[in-house]
Amino acid sequence: MSKISNTLKNEDFQRRIVPFLSVLLGFIIGAIVMAFSGYDPIQAYSELLKGAGFYGNIKRFGDTLLTMTSLVLTGLSVSFAFKTGLFNIGAPGQMLMGGFIAVYIGVVFELPRIIHLPFAVISAALLGAVWAFLPGLLKAKFRINEVVTAIMMNWIAYWSVYYFVPAKIPGNFNTESAVIKNTASLRTEWLSKLFKGSYVNLGFFIAIIAAILVWWILEKTTFGYELKAVGFNAHAAEYAGMKVNRNIILSMMISGALSGLAGAVYYLGYGNNIKIGELPSQGFDGIAVALLGLNSPIGVVFSSFLFGFMNAGKLFMNAATEVPKELIEIIIAVIIFFAAANLMIKGILSKINKGLDRNGGGSNA
Repeated sequence: MSKISNTLKNEDFQRRIVPFLSVLLGFIIGAIVMAFSGYDPIQAYSELLKGAGFYGNIKRFGDTLLTMTSLVLTGLSVSFAFKTGLFNIGAPGQMLMGGFIAVYIGVVFELPRIIHLPFAVISAALLGAVWAFLPGLLKAKFRINEVVTAIMMNWIAYWSVYYFVPAKIPGNFNTESAVIKNTASLRTEWLSKLFKGSYVNLGFFIAIIAAILVWWILEKTTFGYELKAVGFNAHAAEYAGMKVNRNIILSMMISGALSGLAGAVYYLGYGNNIKIGELPSQGFDGIAVALLGLNSPIGVVFSSFLFGFMNAGKLFMNAATEVPKELIEIIIAVIIFFAAANLMIKGILSKINKGLDRNGGGSNA
């Protein structure tokens, strides 16, 4: 009993168990809603897993990996900023601009694939970084809240793409660009064959490599230590001789580069052109992914997988059971709610712990 009590008291354990409890509570509440609505939750969840390719269909599993790919990168983008004390709500705009330049290069240039594809992907990361530079600069120099400036940058990106797509790379319709050349596509024949026709592409490997790099920068380098130190306490970091303003700007730019990469893998892999009139929802979803993943690169990969399989499987679940696909959105919202309300869950754990202590004390007496 005392071992359980000590485990529950451990703050690190509490921090790690909250995401799992949040997911569990999300699914339980989703099941209750389904049951009250006259649906069978066990069958619905079974079809959800089946639709995500957990058994019986490798193509659907490829679609799950495809869905999680851009979420890994936007989640990393938001979590990197969080780690350094910033809130990058500009991920949708950075992703959109990254995607735009990637598609522009994919449409306009004729180059060998070995040059064309890296050129488009690297350019997307660079433009994402440049798009995040201004909010970072204003935050560092004038302490202007990065949330406000990043939101404005989102809308500048939105209207810039709205203008430049039909003006520079028009497609068959006024609302979309021309199709990229095959030499700029992240799709490969061997991956399509492996996953039986799924659009899962090289972007998945880019996302995993990015997660490893972010972990390495934050945990294994002096630069990462300085960034985190600025996030914990900018005044203390400055007193210790660290260049706070430079680190704020660099942090925002790295975060923007990750969102720009998300734009590249989405528009060069999942799609093959870019549409106007919409901010990519993956940019906003990255906030939820980062929150559930505790702002850790490994946690972000796992939470992206969770979001990926739920989004990939919900249409199949809807077709197989007639459970509204919107219910998945409710479950996701509940999961995020409990992840955000982690203090409430910690409070419940503390009460359980006190109960165990009382029982243990009684037995000892």
